[in-house]
Amino acid sequence: MNIRSKIVSLACLILIIGLSSCKKEKQSEIDNIGQNTKQKIYKGKPISKDFDSKIDSLIAEMTLEEKTGLLHGNSMFATKAVERLGIPELKMADGPLGVREELEKDSWAPLGLEDDYATYYPAGAGLSATWNPNLAYTFGNSVGEETRARGKDVLLSPAINIIRTPLGGRTYEYFTEDPFLNKKLAVPFVVGIQDNDVAACVKHFAANNQETHRDYVNVKIAERPLREIYLPAFEATVKEAHAYAMMGAYNKFRGEYLCENDFMLNQLLKEEWGFEGVVISDWAAVHSSVNSLKSGLDIEMGTPKDFDEYFLAQPLIDSAKAGKISETEIDKHVKRVLRVMYSVKSMGSGDRKEGSISTEAHFKDAYNIAAESVVLLKNDKNLLPLDASGIKSLAVIGNNATKKNALGGFGAGVKTKREITPLEGLKNRLPESVNIKFAQGYEERYSKTEKAKLGDVTLNGPVTIDELDPKLVEEAVEAAKNADAAIIFAGSNRDYETEASDRASLELPFGQEELIKKVLEANPNTIVVMIAGAPYEIDEISEKSSALVWSWFNGSEGGNALADVLLGDVNPSGKLPWTMPKKLEDSPAHATNSFPGDKTVSYDEGILVGYRWFDTKNIEPLYPFGYGLSYTDFAISEAKTNKKTFTDNDTIKLNLKVSNIGEFEGKEVIQVYASKPNSKVERADKELKAFKKIEVNTGESVSVDIELPIKELAYYKVSSKQWVVEPGTYQLKLGNSSRNIMSELEIQIQE
Repeated sequence: MNIRSKIVSLACLILIIGLSSCKKEKQSEIDNIGQNTKQKIYKGKPISKDFDSKIDSLIAEMTLEEKTGLLHGNSMFATKAVERLGIPELKMADGPLGVREELEKDSWAPLGLEDDYATYYPAGAGLSATWNPNLAYTFGNSVGEETRARGKDVLLSPAINIIRTPLGGRTYEYFTEDPFLNKKLAVPFVVGIQDNDVAACVKHFAANNQETHRDYVNVKIAERPLREIYLPAFEATVKEAHAYAMMGAYNKFRGEYLCENDFMLNQLLKEEWGFEGVVISDWAAVHSSVNSLKSGLDIEMGTPKDFDEYFLAQPLIDSAKAGKISETEIDKHVKRVLRVMYSVKSMGSGDRKEGSISTEAHFKDAYNIAAESVVLLKNDKNLLPLDASGIKSLAVIGNNATKKNALGGFGAGVKTKREITPLEGLKNRLPESVNIKFAQGYEERYSKTEKAKLGDVTLNGPVTIDELDPKLVEEAVEAAKNADAAIIFAGSNRDYETEASDRASLELPFGQEELIKKVLEANPNTIVVMIAGAPYEIDEISEKSSALVWSWFNGSEGGNALADVLLGDVNPSGKLPWTMPKKLEDSPAHATNSFPGDKTVSYDEGILVGYRWFDTKNIEPLYPFGYGLSYTDFAISEAKTNKKTFTDNDTIKLNLKVSNIGEFEGKEVIQVYASKPNSKVERADKELKAFKKIEVNTGESVSVDIELPIKELAYYKVSSKQWVVEPGTYQLKLGNSSRNIMSELEIQIQE
């Protein structure tokens, strides 16, 4: 019973209101809990056009050189100012994990300042595992405040590409394999950032789903999977969140580089979707001047070279003077840039948000996200939550118990003053009476002589040394044998999971699997905790262990949040945002032999991405999409819809009762999947179309309302270039994972 419940009960007794009054008060409380589950609707503010006349006047006064200065980098993360006209630099910052430290003007070298520390937030996979749009807004708003405190105008975040292969080097950074979950998290994230007078730069647009050959690989996707799987989140950030910036990707799409792809940037993004912000290139992803600008690129950013040599610098000036491109065309792009600057108040009147950085409030935001992200995969013998009062000694094993991940790998990291490791978290939370014995167990080692060869999946990736050190193994086994309980922290890190490199396999690196098996033999009361951003092949570990937990690269407070989950102060409520396969060959991109390609990669699985493939092909995963246990148990009952027959403009209103029938307060994610039996077009077995995260006290029930617009059931009809809701019978499947369906309903959609 929570504190409020106790107060209510006590008040009932003291005032002698009577049993019926007490019941009424309790029911009122339950109703309030139900109301608290209502998900907010997040809507962004469109680009401001209030200053268009002023912008036109400024452009009229600018020289050609000054105009092009706004269209390319003049430092690693800023465009060129026009000081005589009061136009400042457009200042950018990397930011998927938090605001990156300050760099030198013309290199990736840090400046070594003392005032550019920031909060390290959980990586995208951790956020997506919360299945909580409100926390997505919290993340965006919190990091947006930090961006402003650092004086930046654009945050290069979020990264929302669909997870197509579990080998993906940026799986830890991306959100999910599902387009619906993706957009429901991306929209509040973007709104949260932009509420702080900062432009969110959504990336990487689009079809950028692998790191192997990313600089040149040509991606081929049929129109229907493109529209149904890979674009919905991007579209939602444009139409609902009104994102002010979009980052073009490195790779080609249908034969054209994505930073000069007329179909994607002009026809789709700007014309069809009405995007009014700026398209910024990924760093050094531009290959032409005139063609890229005409095809929809607005700003070219890049890696160090003379800034005047950028394609949109002197080469563009030369092209304009030679008549290859009109100054009117250049003016269009300059106007888009200036509109963004006025919209974030780096120009014009109005009080601009000042922001704050590395505050206790922001560390608490990072903690809240991390605490809801941890996924309990297995708890057969109720080893969890760990009873600190019942143990005198605890063996903590594994390099990941002390590994820090704020910095590392090829991608952007965060310089932070606080990163609580799992070992530190346990020491912070356990009483002094518990003797903690740490054993490293395995070393994180990479070969200095072996390199991934051209053509390998990893391409630029590190080659791990997977032999165990016998002495470290012996120390780990002895520590486990002599302890009442053991926790082994295994998995990966941001040096191994990294931008610019996909993994060669799903095997755990550094010989960890062998170590885990030895520790499990030494002490059956061993809890296995995986810290990683992407799936690994852990079938045998899952079978042999009684308690298995999945955590992430989880930010400044990750160790404290993880300790609180392990000790039961927080009931785990995370759900997998992707499917955990038993073996790599079961995943669709690998089952179809369509990854990684060479010069071209064809997405032969079509719409059957992630769980859609596993469920449709009836392939058993190790752990399904949306899966995650709790220390309590929930039941779904009395599910019903507001009516049985709908038209394509209606909204289905679902109501159900969720009961907590266990011994702990907890949060559950109700997931609604839709199926269309006997469809005239190819369909997945089921598709996520709604979800809601709710909190229920033990022994209580909550009435939950979920809305599902009929338009979410549409498929993209290529011949007519329209979204079509097929009439007929649909099944709505309610559960807490894609494989655990607890209630089914049937509805009809009229023609």
